[in-house]
Amino acid sequence: MSEAPDATGGGRRVAVVGAGIVGTCCAIYLKRAGFAVTLIDRDAPGEACSFGNAGSIGLTSYAPYSLPGLWRKIPGMMLDKHSALQVRPGQFPRSFPWFMRFLMAGRMDRVTKIIAARKALLNNAMGAFDPILAEAGAQDLIETRGKMFVYESERSYAGGAFDRQVRRDGGARIEELSGDEAREHEPALGPLIHRAVYLPDLGHCANPLRLTQTLVEHFVRGGGTVLRETVRSIEGATGAQPRVVTETASHEADLVVLAAGIWSPALATRLGVKVLLDSQRGYHMMLPDSGVTLRYPVISVDRNALITPMELGIRVSGIAEHAGITAPPNYALADLVVEHARAIMPGLVADGGEPWSGHRPSTPDSLPVIGRAPNNGSVLLAYGHGHTGLTMSAITGRLISELAAGQTPSLDLAPYRADRF
Repeated sequence: MSEAPDATGGGRRVAVVGAGIVGTCCAIYLKRAGFAVTLIDRDAPGEACSFGNAGSIGLTSYAPYSLPGLWRKIPGMMLDKHSALQVRPGQFPRSFPWFMRFLMAGRMDRVTKIIAARKALLNNAMGAFDPILAEAGAQDLIETRGKMFVYESERSYAGGAFDRQVRRDGGARIEELSGDEAREHEPALGPLIHRAVYLPDLGHCANPLRLTQTLVEHFVRGGGTVLRETVRSIEGATGAQPRVVTETASHEADLVVLAAGIWSPALATRLGVKVLLDSQRGYHMMLPDSGVTLRYPVISVDRNALITPMELGIRVSGIAEHAGITAPPNYALADLVVEHARAIMPGLVADGGEPWSGHRPSTPDSLPVIGRAPNNGSVLLAYGHGHTGLTMSAITGRLISELAAGQTPSLDLAPYRADRF
């Protein structure tokens, strides 16, 4: 049974900037709360980062990406052309402030707090998704088959101990497997696999684009408006009615939600919000005739490559490339992701693969920005979800609607405040 919408919005107008999965979920939850909502994006809904993600519903991805001791590995990773971390020549000076805060976030005292903040969002993720999936008739788009993490050596398995313990502490069920047992689960796995763990309660989305499109169609059927316009600015002094200025029009609203992913900083900075967001560009290769059959997603911990069964084939994804948002994609990195995948699944066929690249809007502390703009309470912020945008999208939408309605948020938003940077 779906959760009953409320009517606290009272018909007040809200403009949501950004029609990815996060902005879409914000728009739906605001519409459910009785607001008159307009969703604005230069692209069609879901066609940016939300199109190409790995489809992972990482409900127990509690640990941040910066951990104690990682600083020792980063120089070597940057110099390794086969590493999952890539930094374009000339980009590091521009990304240096982000990397410094990233390393600072890896102190154990900070990691403990970040885990608690991520856990709060992730533990409520499906509770927020379930009602809107039911209302949109999209329950079939998120499947719970589990996920397998594979390791190529005892050393890499030992290196994953902290992450596994954090998941266990959060209540995750984890099944330990030998390499042979992993191959019994997934016959496509090759001899390099030494050990594995299987998490049966994790899910994935078989078509992230169709999920976003289906939710937007539901939003429009319910009276929501979608505009294809390029947003130039969000204007309005504190206490004044805000407006969204696009290349063709000016849209007045009672509230504005900024959920534009990696393009949020340009708009937030003009509002006086300090933003520390960097693109960790990801790559995928969609393999329509992969030559393998998978029961569930498989992630190579050694290679940071995720191999996911999708509606249209097998999606192989990975890489975190710091290259800025204007540099053209380096599709050789999509080939590198396939190379990593074929190392652990030798039978994988890459012929006819379609490469893709997109920007993950990543904060250095692995936490999104959710809350009111510090200098303008009429602007609500919802960006910076990094590698977990799909998973955290619905709970973000619910929290934004609670704020918009003047309710006390169901979660403490202090860890996600914009001025923490």
